[in-house]
Amino acid sequence: MPAQELFREDSYLLDCDAVVTRVDGNTVYADRTVFYPLGGGQPGDTGTLSWAGGELAVVDTRYGDDGDIAHHLAGNATPPEPGAKVTLAIDWPRRYRHMRMHTAMHLLGSILRYDVTGGNISAEKSRLDFNMEEGVDKEAVGRALAQLVREDHAVGCRWISEEELDAQPDLVRTMSVAPPRGKGAVRLLEIENVDLQPCGGTHVRRTSEVGAVRVGKVEKKGRQNRRVNLHLDD
Repeated sequence: MPAQELFREDSYLLDCDAVVTRVDGNTVYADRTVFYPLGGGQPGDTGTLSWAGGELAVVDTRYGDDGDIAHHLAGNATPPEPGAKVTLAIDWPRRYRHMRMHTAMHLLGSILRYDVTGGNISAEKSRLDFNMEEGVDKEAVGRALAQLVREDHAVGCRWISEEELDAQPDLVRTMSVAPPRGKGAVRLLEIENVDLQPCGGTHVRRTSEVGAVRVGKVEKKGRQNRRVNLHLDD
C-alpha cells in the first residue's frame, strides 16, 4: 500500500514517525511521509531519516515505478530494515522557499492569464513559460505581484471529483502537465478571490508569506512562448 501523503493536508509538518515498508538498495519506502516527491515542477524534499540505529541524509524524494514514495539516501550507507520505526524530517528552510515560490507562481499565473507551457521551481529561482506572443511589462507585472502579496489572501486546498473537473476544463491551464488522475478526486489550490486550479504541490497559508518576490529576466523561447523568471529577495 502506498505511503500516506501527510504533506497533502498540511504543508507545514516538519517531521513524522513512520514504519519502513521496504528497502531497495539505498532507497527507503515507509507507510507515511512528510516528504514531497518531485512533481509538477517542484523538487523533491531533502532531509533526514533517523532510527535507533542512526541517522542518514535523504538527498531526494521521488515517486517509484509503482507510485509509492521513494526516499533516496546518500551514498552507500546501510538503511534500516523493513519494519523499523523511523522519524522522517524535512529540510524545512529549503521546503519553505519552495512553498513561497510555488504560491508566487500561481499569483504570476493569475496576472498573466495565458496557458502555461512549462515551469520549474527551485529555492533560488523559479520560472513559468506562457503561451503568448506579446512581450511582458516586467514593472507592471512586478507591481501587480507585490500588490497580491500585500493583500494577504488566504491560500487553501479543496478536492473535487474527476467528473467535476471534466465539467470545468477552464480550470486547467497547464498545457504540458495534466492534473493527476486515477484516485477519483483532484486537489485544487485556491487563492481566495485570485486563483483556482489543480495543483498537488505545497503552498503557504497566506500570500503575505511569499514575501519580497521579484520578476527577473523575461525570455523569448519561440514565437508564442515567453519565459518569466521569479526570485525571492531574501
